[in-house]
Amino acid sequence: MAQRRATAAPAQTVVKVGSDYYVLASSLASRRASQVLANGQSFAVFETAGDIIDSPLEALGFFNSDTRHLSRFEMLIAGAEPYFLNSYLSDDRAQFRATLTNADLGKKGQPDWLPRNSIRVNRGWVLDGAALYHRLTLHNYVGAAVDIEIDFYYAVDFADVFEVRGLRRKRRGEMLSPSVDDRGVELRYRGLDNAVRSTEIRFDTAPTAIDENSAVFALHLEPGENRQLECQVTAGGESPGYAGVAANRAADFGAALEERQSELAQFRSEWAVISASNNEFATMIRGAGVDLTSIVARGDSSGAFIMAGVPWFATLFGRDSIITALSVLPFHPQIAVRTLRTLARLQGDTINEARDEQPGKIVHEIRSGEMAATGEIPFGRYYGSVDATPLFLWLYGRCVESTGDLQLADELWPNVERAIGWIEKWGDRDGDGYVKYMRETPRGLANQGWKDSEDAIFHHDGALARPPIALAEVQGYVYAACTQVASVAARLGRGNVADRLLTRASALKRSFERDFWLDREGMIALAIDGEGRPCRVMTSNGGHCLATGIVDGDRAAAMCKRLLADDMYSGWGIRTLSGSEKRYNPMSYHNGSVWPHDNAMAALGLARAGDHAGVLKVLEGLFDASEQLNSSSLPELFCGFRREIGLGPVPYPVACYPQAWSAASVFMILQAMLGMRVLGFERRVVFDTHSIPSWLDWLSIDKLRVGDGRVSFELRRCPNGAAIEVKEKSGDIRVEV
Repeated sequence: MAQRRATAAPAQTVVKVGSDYYVLASSLASRRASQVLANGQSFAVFETAGDIIDSPLEALGFFNSDTRHLSRFEMLIAGAEPYFLNSYLSDDRAQFRATLTNADLGKKGQPDWLPRNSIRVNRGWVLDGAALYHRLTLHNYVGAAVDIEIDFYYAVDFADVFEVRGLRRKRRGEMLSPSVDDRGVELRYRGLDNAVRSTEIRFDTAPTAIDENSAVFALHLEPGENRQLECQVTAGGESPGYAGVAANRAADFGAALEERQSELAQFRSEWAVISASNNEFATMIRGAGVDLTSIVARGDSSGAFIMAGVPWFATLFGRDSIITALSVLPFHPQIAVRTLRTLARLQGDTINEARDEQPGKIVHEIRSGEMAATGEIPFGRYYGSVDATPLFLWLYGRCVESTGDLQLADELWPNVERAIGWIEKWGDRDGDGYVKYMRETPRGLANQGWKDSEDAIFHHDGALARPPIALAEVQGYVYAACTQVASVAARLGRGNVADRLLTRASALKRSFERDFWLDREGMIALAIDGEGRPCRVMTSNGGHCLATGIVDGDRAAAMCKRLLADDMYSGWGIRTLSGSEKRYNPMSYHNGSVWPHDNAMAALGLARAGDHAGVLKVLEGLFDASEQLNSSSLPELFCGFRREIGLGPVPYPVACYPQAWSAASVFMILQAMLGMRVLGFERRVVFDTHSIPSWLDWLSIDKLRVGDGRVSFELRRCPNGAAIEVKEKSGDIRVEV
């Protein structure tokens, strides 16, 4: 059996992702096309021909619950790499397919010569829960029988995802003795947390030879014969994330594919259906919905939520899950309902400095890998975000308004009161009305807003801001939380709470305009630091403030102009940081890049301020970027270089894709473009504005849930705006402009 020639270790470049927690980006990864299958907490990343290449610091492999359960799975034909023809993900993201053929084998004129394109090789992969299924189909196009060898090489490193990201460990656990039989192998690892993790690789046909590293199939193919081989790779072990997985896995590739397709179809049926006259735009919307569906983590019926992103954030993030749910709320309200219930169950209930937890605080991140279990990283259950709690309250208010569900409002009210209590006591410890952050553990995140890189919050001269820090957008989230929850409180007969929240919101708005407004710049400050100094830096954070309503009138109009000025708007979207600032770098994570969710929030703010042309400018930039990046939905971020004729946007190294709030951004921009609100109690769908771009003749929304009914309608562009035609409805529902 021929072994692949070893390659030199790839050069590494440090790319900051957060304070002390970074991703090492292999230079080979930037040149390698890859494809992703995702299924909740499991995901698999393949190179474009369907192999998993042994490259420790690339996110290639099969991962489950923050552990890599397959670090290599390569196929050779007669000791040679097959010739790649094409590959694709199915439209529903249920399977990954690759088509290959044999390279020229042997020497021409010799008995063992097999010219290229003699054998068609189809590879299929499907991910069902914590089991990965592979089907290999060979077809002999030679007019004679062929004897050929198929070699599989496999390996498992059981690396924690933070190891793959680049964190160095002083020591690791131990590999246990493998178990090998005539059809498969089980590889096991005992971690420093004393949990045993395992990977079982099992073939449906006994190989000619098999050991812990490889399997060989010596095949005889008659002319025109099809031959099929299947393999299952199952993640297992004794840790909680794996309970019952192996017992429930599908019997074979076909059953796994059918099960996964059925699961995805069921979840898609809960979405409102959006179609459009522009095929590319319709494809972008459909692709975003499919990508979001693929990263749903399913617990019980009330506990599903959407993972943040693959590969680095395939877990629950409070902030990300909430903003995603806000983005898709009118089109899939159950995502918000399930997200709220999940986060309510994980709400902080004690003071724990090691994980930045206080009573009532909403969780930031949950990890289930070995390094979290041993405390090597603090993220097992980590509460170090200042914005997740007010965002939780904002989503709660918006969700109740949209669904008209007072039972849900009452069910979650104790969690709402505890979250309000956290804002008033722990978020605002000095009583000045602003919610601030300062990490309690030196191992936690230094910056705890959405821009959590260690260099993201600074002054105009480039000096880093000192904590405790009051971020501008966080005060906006608190304002929105107070106003939205006050409305629900009034409906629940809790008028005293409603009055208290509205009083706080009013006082916050007055002080915010006084302390954060920068008159010379026509923008709000990024933050106020621990010394009371405003960070006079031009950033995209102001767009979030506009979306919440904490800034309005002439100041809001000035902010709209500032956000869309040349130093902020790249041509593909609004940058996180102005090109004129000291720390500007269009290739950085937070200091000059373009984030789709950030732009979507800005679009919501532009719409609220009445800048409808600005909304369309943001939409068109991201739409063009999506087409140029050749992705079904938008990635986590891309570089902030200025748009040039004939050149596309520049991808960001190690960006997540699919990524929840980026995929969801198109739905938030749709809300902004249409000024759309679903009012469940009143059984109304309201369009406050109706700006439709010139390249879009009509937009159809079907099966939109309003209270306990549904409505389907079409919007058509007209000279004076848009006309709305209701096509079908169940119940007494009104659609109004």
